[in-house]
Amino acid sequence: MIAIAQWFGEAFPTPTVVLLEGGMGAGKTTLIRAICAHLGADEMSSPTFSIVNEYNGHNNCKMLHFDLYRLEHTHQALDIGFEEYLHQNAYVFIEWPAVVRPLITQFVEVRIEDMVDQRTIQFIY
Repeated sequence: MIAIAQWFGEAFPTPTVVLLEGGMGAGKTTLIRAICAHLGADEMSSPTFSIVNEYNGHNNCKMLHFDLYRLEHTHQALDIGFEEYLHQNAYVFIEWPAVVRPLITQFVEVRIEDMVDQRTIQFIY
């Protein structure tokens, strides 16, 4: 994951919205942690219950980490001010993005598939 995080930092040097797709336990949070650590975030935790966590990194780099697993409808994301988060100058990482996909026009999609002997990570942009 460290090598992927380094590549990500080079491929996307400015704030980007990243939608992460993959089954439970596929490695979405692990990948986000690696990328955020590479960008300079110190302490991180999964936002499963808080829905969004904010991290700060090198050179005032801001990162937002969403876990939308518990949301069932787009209006729930709108109720927490999701659109305002998108207008911040920040990297935005979204796990379980289906309910907010209609609200986002530009993004990088990451598909993670965890198989028995290997993990496949595909970036689509």
